[in-house]
Amino acid sequence: MLEEHLDALFLALGQLDVRHVERLGRRLADLLAGDGRLLVAGNGGSAAHAQHLTAELVGRYRDPYRAPCSAIALHADTSSVTAVANDFGWDDVFARQICAHGRPGDALLAISTSGQSTNLLRATDAARDRSMHTWALTGAAPNPLFEHSDETISVGGSTATVQEVHQVVVHLLCQVVDDRLQSGAAR
Repeated sequence: MLEEHLDALFLALGQLDVRHVERLGRRLADLLAGDGRLLVAGNGGSAAHAQHLTAELVGRYRDPYRAPCSAIALHADTSSVTAVANDFGWDDVFARQICAHGRPGDALLAISTSGQSTNLLRATDAARDRSMHTWALTGAAPNPLFEHSDETISVGGSTATVQEVHQVVVHLLCQVVDDRLQSGAAR
């Protein structure tokens, strides 16, 4: 059973389009270098990935001298999340925050293993309405979030496999951001 899990993980990692991840990482680095902001949203394990990514960008990934980048995990402000959920419903919990914090040219990264979460679809629509970039990490495509986003990295496999590969993607994005900002290649 354990070997099957690892076999599925290695298969999914082998199918990951690293050039696509690198292109998205360069776009993210350019956005952050130009005083843009990354807003990240997810539910459950995907929320953990969102928070991990923003922590690496605000704090540091590997480069201790890189300036902090503006990145917000939308689920992490529990008072806002619970107030919005109570007053407007869970489906609008991220969209309402996008309207508060998102600016034209910023980016939303929505993370979902299923690609079907209504609150992420509404957040993507809100981001698009604010002239933001809409990016997604999802499970196997096609799925609704894949269709709603400007750019998507999709991963096939079980929920566990998708989540494990998403964590690798988070670290790869951070590496590209560090490398690009350190070299001064970002605008």
